[in-house]
Amino acid sequence: MRFLLSLIALLSLSLCACGQQRNGKAKDPLHVDVPEYSFINYDGNNLRYNTASPSMRLFFDKWHRVVSTGQGNLNIVHIGGSHVQAGTMSNTIRCNLMHAFPRLVGNRGMIFPYSAAAKCNNPRDYRVHCAQKVSLSRNVHREYPYPLGLCGISITAADTLTEVAIVMNEPTVDYATNKIVVFGHSDEKVVPLLNIGYLEISPSYIDTVSERYVFNLGLPVDSFAVILPCQAGESFTLTGIFLGNRRPGFSFHSIGVNGAAVPNYLRCEHFARDLRMLHPDMVVFGIGINDAADPDFDTAAFRRGYLSLIDSIRSVNPDCAFVFLTNNDSFRPVRRKRRTHYEVNRNGLLAREVFYRLADDCGGAVWDQFEIMGGLKSMDTWYKEQLAQKDRVHFTTAGYQLLGNLFTNALFDAYLNSRQPTMGSRKSDGAEKLPTKERK
Repeated sequence: MRFLLSLIALLSLSLCACGQQRNGKAKDPLHVDVPEYSFINYDGNNLRYNTASPSMRLFFDKWHRVVSTGQGNLNIVHIGGSHVQAGTMSNTIRCNLMHAFPRLVGNRGMIFPYSAAAKCNNPRDYRVHCAQKVSLSRNVHREYPYPLGLCGISITAADTLTEVAIVMNEPTVDYATNKIVVFGHSDEKVVPLLNIGYLEISPSYIDTVSERYVFNLGLPVDSFAVILPCQAGESFTLTGIFLGNRRPGFSFHSIGVNGAAVPNYLRCEHFARDLRMLHPDMVVFGIGINDAADPDFDTAAFRRGYLSLIDSIRSVNPDCAFVFLTNNDSFRPVRRKRRTHYEVNRNGLLAREVFYRLADDCGGAVWDQFEIMGGLKSMDTWYKEQLAQKDRVHFTTAGYQLLGNLFTNALFDAYLNSRQPTMGSRKSDGAEKLPTKERK
């Protein structure tokens, strides 16, 4: 009953604010504050989709059930390249969800110990330490020793006992876990162990088909170490770690690989197999910035690849909802007279049109990051405002946080709008009818 009363109170406070966000200030409990910048298109900060879409309706209906009953889990998976591996935008969205619904903190979900390998950056919401040397494989490499899974990346320990320590590092959210699942493979049948405190724990059971090692813990923990007890001539390839608990709520998983494009994820042989562990209710796609970096960017191939990836996800959950993040505006470095200049990458406009078509294809939504940023050449302004890095492709921490907060507000608006049918349809904001010239 408390959950229902809380929801009614939130909705009553939000009746005047469930349309687009008109300025930088938060208007109600389901909004977060964002700074006001003259160059940001706050009116464009919404999810554009056909409100008749069954998958979007099912997603928001499930969201409502979780909030109103305090039962069940809503799983959102964010997939992309370096923007996602960095983790800042994803963690901003994740924390905003948890802070909005503090009684509904679900699993931290799928993670990968990126910085166990040298020169590989890790999200800040968990720390990783590994004293031993491991080899790194990513889906952007031509070859890797063992098929990759959902995470699109792996580390391989060989010839020696290796310990990968993980400590949760988000002070505002309790991500304590009592179920840890290690994904990986060993031709020599090496079985990973957990080190918790001074205890060494064996798997509760091993799923040999899905290559998962499941550890059910008596008490929740927020730090542990995965032990890979390899001896001479042995190896173990770790492809992911799932952190679960028995609590209902929201889980926001982030899957990112530096440099990854759509074809790289299609090469991950165990992508769908691993995704079954998460059973996503929504996938937020942030793949495309690396595809469009190619001067010979092929929009038809880009769309075909995305449709194949969507089919793979729908083999896990046919009702999964999809949100497509258009590419951010970006620049290319050009060398002239021994100096590096930056020229705008107009392929972002071509990719943007494909994302709108994809939303039509699968009944999904578009979050038009390109338009929200300010359109073509806006990345230069973001750089001057210290929101983007010098390469005019990546953002600073402040920039990623701003994008995460903007996306959160668009997601909250769409949820509130789904609960208010009398407010009118957002179909006019949908991807299906906008003329090309209106989206430039």
